[in-house]
Amino acid sequence: MKRLLFIFLLAFSFCAVSAQETYPFAQRDTTQLYLDIFRPAEGSETTFMGIEKPTIIHVFGGGFLIGTRSGGYFQDWINLLNQEGYTVVTIDYRLGMKGYKVGKGLAGAFNASGQFEISQNMGVEDLFSAVAYLAQNQEKLGIDPSNIVVAGSSAGAIITLAAIRDIANGNTRDLPEGFHFKGAMSFAGAIISTQGAPKFESAPCPVLLMHGTEDKAVAYNHLDFLGRGIWGSSYLAKKLKRQGYPCCIYRIQNRTHDVAAYHSVLWELEKQFLQENVMQGHVRSVDALVNNESLPQWSTISMDDIYVDNKHLTL
Repeated sequence: MKRLLFIFLLAFSFCAVSAQETYPFAQRDTTQLYLDIFRPAEGSETTFMGIEKPTIIHVFGGGFLIGTRSGGYFQDWINLLNQEGYTVVTIDYRLGMKGYKVGKGLAGAFNASGQFEISQNMGVEDLFSAVAYLAQNQEKLGIDPSNIVVAGSSAGAIITLAAIRDIANGNTRDLPEGFHFKGAMSFAGAIISTQGAPKFESAPCPVLLMHGTEDKAVAYNHLDFLGRGIWGSSYLAKKLKRQGYPCCIYRIQNRTHDVAAYHSVLWELEKQFLQENVMQGHVRSVDALVNNESLPQWSTISMDDIYVDNKHLTL
């Protein structure tokens, strides 16, 4: 049996960044979901070679259990993007693992796989609702819904990749007709499925994948058994290549789930992807191994730490 392990937590700070604008975009039962908008810095360049820079929607991480849309951990990255002339939108989504009891060890993870998939799909639904809100309020907000890049970290990256899979497969609930993201950036992401390996029935938007080769939290390649599992960046890059779809993957050697926090660290690679793949529309693929021992490292958190021992409460 291949190991099946679902760990989707990064030690985020919960000090919120001060947003310039905040709007409610969806009501889910008793839960009101909000988005924050961070505008480009005054005097920054909002075009590249005469092309309008995209708005970037960011989906936070936290194991579908904890996290906030504008957690302080991402402040440096948001500020960097604003200085570079990008509008950033951060969104709420429902935390599907909150209050769900996961058993200990790999057996507990396997038994909870269905709930992890539900959590992923809830996040996709909420992401799509945020996009729909931006489209419906395009004139008021000044955000072009045809020029949006989605980015996510850890659980947020899982939501990001599941969203572009759903769009490629025609599952576009709530989205404007014909909608496609201009690009997607995934930091330590994957796709969860209880119905076999993910498929792309049509070409997805340009995809940038960043993943540590030793990531034991969100699978770098894939972990599955009897059709239930998690399919990570390495697997997805190979699949997209086989289908003839361009994809840029950076395999961060000897790094674990740290890459989920590498937004600012890997900015130059993101910038190149945004400029060449997204704005200029180049059909560009990259498969690169990044070996840089100076990249930061943090402690790895086990699934039992998160879901059994509740040690995340002290982060």
